[in-house]
Amino acid sequence: MIYRMPKSTATAGASLLAQVIVAKYANHLPLHRQAKMFARHGVDLPEQTMCGWMAQCAQLIEPLYQRLKRFVLASKVVGTDDTPVKVLDRKLPQARKGRIWPYVGDRDHIAAVYDYTSTRERAGPEEFLKNYRGYLQADAYVAYDAFFTKAERGMVEVGCWAHARRHFHAALESDPSRMRTVLLLIAQLYGIERTARERGLHGEELRLLREHGLRAALERLHAYLLEIQDQLLPKSEAGQAVAYTLKNWTALTRYCENPDLSIDNNHTERALRCFAVGRANWTFFGSDRGGKTAAVLRSFVTSCELVKVDPFVWFRDVLSRVADHPITKLDELLPHRWAAGYCSPSSSSAGFTRMKI
Repeated sequence: MIYRMPKSTATAGASLLAQVIVAKYANHLPLHRQAKMFARHGVDLPEQTMCGWMAQCAQLIEPLYQRLKRFVLASKVVGTDDTPVKVLDRKLPQARKGRIWPYVGDRDHIAAVYDYTSTRERAGPEEFLKNYRGYLQADAYVAYDAFFTKAERGMVEVGCWAHARRHFHAALESDPSRMRTVLLLIAQLYGIERTARERGLHGEELRLLREHGLRAALERLHAYLLEIQDQLLPKSEAGQAVAYTLKNWTALTRYCENPDLSIDNNHTERALRCFAVGRANWTFFGSDRGGKTAAVLRSFVTSCELVKVDPFVWFRDVLSRVADHPITKLDELLPHRWAAGYCSPSSSSAGFTRMKI
C-alpha cells in the first residue's frame, strides 16, 4: 500500500510516523531532539521533514477526529477546561498565547478530544459545542455563562468543588481560622464521595447516599459561608473565595441530584497535564496550524491511554490503512472500538507497510 502526498519526497513507514507522533505528543520529545537522536544512529531526518509529516498525518485522520468528537459529544456529561500555549506569530515580535481545550466524555463515552483556538474568546467553545445538549462541567469562566442562560440551548452547568476549594487554600495563610473551617466542611463532601467509591456505588445507590449524606453537610457549609461573608473584605482572598462559592452554589451542588455527575472536574484537568508537561519541553507551537495538529494527534493519544491501548500500536495500524478504510466503517478505528476489534497478531504487522509522505 502506497500513500502519495504532495509537497514532500521523504518516504516514511507507518511505524516511523507512529514513533515520531508518540515521542512528541505522549513522551513530550520536541522534534529537534528527535532529529538529534536519529542522527546519532546515522539517520538524517530534519526537524522540518518531521513537522510536515505530523501535519499531514493530522490531515489524514481528520475525518476520524470528527468521529471522535461526535462520540465524545454524545455523552450525558462533558468536562472541559483550557490552558494557554505559546504560539509563534511572524507578525509579532514575541510569541502570543493560543488555547488548548479538552472535552472529556462520560463513563459511557471513554474518550477525550482536544480543540485548539488562537484566543480564549467564547467563540471557540461555542462553535465546538454548538450541537451539544447535556451537562457541561467546568470552572466558572464567564465565557460559558451564555451557554446556560437560555433553556432552549439545552446545556446545564455543573460546577467543580476542586476549583472552589483552591480559592480557600489560597486564602488559608491570610485567614487561617475561618478558611480551615471551610476546608474541613468541604472535606466532608469529599469523604462521602470516597465512601461511595469504596463501596462501588453507582446509579440509584449513589444518588441515595448523596441525598442522605450530603444534605446536612451542604447546609452547614452554606450557612457558615453566609455567616462569614459580611465579616470579610470583598476584595480579600478569603472574601473572593466565599463570593465565588456562593455565586456558583447551584452549579456546585448540582452533582447531588444526578449520579452521572462528579463532585469535581479533576478528570478533565488531568487531561491537560500532557500539555503542561509538553510545553515545558517543546515550548511553543510554530503556528496556529501546529496547534490544530497537536490537538488532533493528542486527542488519539489520550483516548488510547483512557482505554488502555498503546498509542504507538494504534497509530501504526491506523495510519497504514485509514485512507482505504470504508467511510461507513470509520468508527471501527476509534480507540475504544479498535481495542475490541483490531488488537490481534494479524493487525500488529500492518504498521510495517511503507507510506509515501
